[in-house]
Amino acid sequence: MTPLNRRSVLGLGAAAGAGLVVPTTAAPAHAAHAARTVPTSAPAFVRGNRPTLTHGVQSGDVGARGGVLWSRADQTSRLVAEISTDESFRRARPVGGPVVTGRSDFTGELKVDGLEAGRDYFYRVRAVDPDDPRRGSAWEIGRLRTAPSKRQDIRFLWSGDIAGQGWGANPDFGGFRIAPAMAAREADFFLSSGDNVYADGPLTSTVTLPDGRVWNNIVTEEKHKVAETLAEFRGQYAYNLLADNWRAFLAQTPIVAQWDDHEVTNNWYPGEILPDDGRYTERRVDVLAARAKQAFHEYIPVGDASPDPDGRIYRKLSYGPLMDLFVLDMRTHKDANTTNAETSADGGVLGERQTRWLLRELAASRATWKVIASDLPIGLIVPDGPLQEGISQGDGGAPLGRELDIAKVLTGLKRLGIRNHVWLTADVHYTAAHSYDPNRAAYQDFDPFWEFVSGPLNAGAFGPNKLDSTFGPAAEFVAAPPAANTSPADGFQFFGEVEIDGRTQQLTVTLRDVDGGGLFTKTLDPSFR
Repeated sequence: MTPLNRRSVLGLGAAAGAGLVVPTTAAPAHAAHAARTVPTSAPAFVRGNRPTLTHGVQSGDVGARGGVLWSRADQTSRLVAEISTDESFRRARPVGGPVVTGRSDFTGELKVDGLEAGRDYFYRVRAVDPDDPRRGSAWEIGRLRTAPSKRQDIRFLWSGDIAGQGWGANPDFGGFRIAPAMAAREADFFLSSGDNVYADGPLTSTVTLPDGRVWNNIVTEEKHKVAETLAEFRGQYAYNLLADNWRAFLAQTPIVAQWDDHEVTNNWYPGEILPDDGRYTERRVDVLAARAKQAFHEYIPVGDASPDPDGRIYRKLSYGPLMDLFVLDMRTHKDANTTNAETSADGGVLGERQTRWLLRELAASRATWKVIASDLPIGLIVPDGPLQEGISQGDGGAPLGRELDIAKVLTGLKRLGIRNHVWLTADVHYTAAHSYDPNRAAYQDFDPFWEFVSGPLNAGAFGPNKLDSTFGPAAEFVAAPPAANTSPADGFQFFGEVEIDGRTQQLTVTLRDVDGGGLFTKTLDPSFR
């Protein structure tokens, strides 16, 4: 086996598509003609009926001592893995895995522990016949870096919104245009800030752009319509993994995934009944959300760190003495969209249990930086027709509606003496940097902080949105498209990068474009008051 380095892992997806691994749900992106619908029931490439891995490998929620590995087979199989600091796997450690069956769509997770903090590891996964371990697939290889236990440099990326508004995996770009630029940053992990799929966004094989160019989409059976069945929700995640460059990026970069609305349907909330507009035969959103959440957990490696007894997907991940990451779930507890002008707090975006957990964990954190991953921007106005989908509603006065949840957290941070908090979000399909200052605000019981917005990854670009002055935000930088739903072919796709210097403890945020170019950089000094 040719030794691997961190950068060479990027090429594994293409190599796999060339013969080592062929997805069962469709041909690889580079082999699929964009105008052809790819049936998900197409037979896999099988050599002697041996098990085959179909959608690459991933790792997720990687901490200092371990994490979760993931893959999918084409038939009932046992997933097994090896992990090593040696690129050639000469000194590999075996990792036992589960037998995967149709009950999980042949997906499975392998928990690995006992690793050393702050080190690069290489892992490989294969599927074997449960009755004859000699009969198995080729290895699929990935890379991960464990979280540090001491002060050392940290680099991670964040963004959201993938395969939305009609812009799917395009074989002309190897899948998703932005993926190579993200892979080139060789990040410790990738924070996927929601809208990991667009389950409510059917695709067509081609889209004609305003200037006459044609955008080509790979289209599968599940992407012809909105997702309703469990199989259709599974197909949303399988679809994204048809993009060769996206599979390769996920193989070399651990993911920390956040849950939002398009994993189910646009702007959903618990208890919602969808209108009878002909799109859905199952209109009970609670039923759709349960199926969507099962598919989310089957196809994305998510650890079991969430403390919520009802299955909400919030959690804290520690990255040594320099950073704790707080991943919020603002969707599962979200209330129905109204004018968002309620005068009493009802927990309509975070919920009381999650708010208590967040403030308790913030108080207990000894990390220099507290990075808060938020489903929704704090100060941007996100209308839903005459109603409000976002946290703010635009009146610019005292906190109302969902702003009351945020005011409680911001004031709690001030009471705890935590000034080193940074908020990261996506959702609005452009990139921006916002500073929040109580001296500009209608509500002033908080300390100054920054919020950074990124995205989309591969979706229609929109914006910019207006800011609500309740918490005193100012747009320090904005990059947005000239027209709504601008395609990824024209750029205006963005990701953000966070770097923490192990020596100075400074945190630097860089907003990057579709090709990885730096658009805006802000370095923050830690406060030790």
